[in-house]
Amino acid sequence: MKAVYLKKGKEDSLLRFHPWIFSGAIHHIDKDIQEGDLVKVFTANGDFIAVGHFQIGSITVRVLSFRDIPIDYDFWRSRLTAALQMRLSIGIADQKDNDTYRLVHGEGDHLPGLVIDCYGSTAVMQAHSVGMHMARHQIAKVLVEVMEGRVSHVYYKSETTLPYKADLGQENGFIIGQSEDNTACENGLRFYVDWLKGQKTGFFVDQRDNRSLLERYANGKKVLNMFCYTGGFSVYAMRGGANLVHSVDSSAKAIELTNRNVELNFPGDKRHEAFCDDAFRFLDAADDKYDLVILDPPAFAKHRAALSNALKGYTRLNVKAFVKIRSGGILFTFSCSQVVTKDHFRNAVFTAAAKTGRKVRILHQLHQPADHPINIYHPEGEYLKGLVLYVE
Repeated sequence: MKAVYLKKGKEDSLLRFHPWIFSGAIHHIDKDIQEGDLVKVFTANGDFIAVGHFQIGSITVRVLSFRDIPIDYDFWRSRLTAALQMRLSIGIADQKDNDTYRLVHGEGDHLPGLVIDCYGSTAVMQAHSVGMHMARHQIAKVLVEVMEGRVSHVYYKSETTLPYKADLGQENGFIIGQSEDNTACENGLRFYVDWLKGQKTGFFVDQRDNRSLLERYANGKKVLNMFCYTGGFSVYAMRGGANLVHSVDSSAKAIELTNRNVELNFPGDKRHEAFCDDAFRFLDAADDKYDLVILDPPAFAKHRAALSNALKGYTRLNVKAFVKIRSGGILFTFSCSQVVTKDHFRNAVFTAAAKTGRKVRILHQLHQPADHPINIYHPEGEYLKGLVLYVE
């Protein structure tokens, strides 16, 4: 195994078990290291400190272990078993009315660069590093073994998540098994999961708990679900007794999927209507009939350089919602940008409220669910932020 050597004093973050080693901390590396290789990391004094996947970019090594152990079949089995046991202990796996959950959440499960979502008997696996891509077949084999009949199909979906310069020629497709059933159950509701062409692994599993909360507020409400994607919030609102639900997305495919999911759960229900339109344009033209609004946009900032513009975007979007929502209305507003902190987001929403002069109270502060755990040594893993607001 090739080696990476740190500059003097650059091991401090690793002594605190942070799983990333940045390029600025590297003194030198062995020759002929290729992206995706397993490497051992040594301090300037020559002491072993970590083993992980080497990659090109600002993050040079994603740490798999702080112990000098082989990264082999037993390693993957141990980590995947631990991930499953955590989901069983919190009651999210093996629920009768829910077969949709995240099994592996990257750094949160000490497997940086790997995401695995379960949809019924199919697991969708996604690599965010070349190293995880190289190990995909072994991981998939171990996964089926560890899941003991819970999963019999593994679909690999990493065309858009791996570095394009790596030129891996990767293709989405089944690694193990082959399933035509792309429906999954979440809290007793059925959803089509587009793991072929959809965003992320095909469904936003991370909003499950927040959708359930919205259902409790939906009774008798006129609901507007912006950036609806699969229509998850819309379906929950309908089960919660909403009088009217409008779903909006700029993607025609998203609108088609939303309509399919509504029909799957509420066939022929006339309370729902979907619109393919730009969010800002739709809000500009909307009247003030909505008393429950969901703003769940895609990430406005994927890197720190975009942070300032992203915060302006969140402020602008929330201003429009505050202007349009009825007095006594409830606003669910979110950011899924990792570089936008809770304080950043709250300040952007505060600015929007101040600009409109509306009286606004915070009812809930939301975050990602327990099957998207945050490694305590990796605070960057806290990416989903949300507020539920009462607007006078």
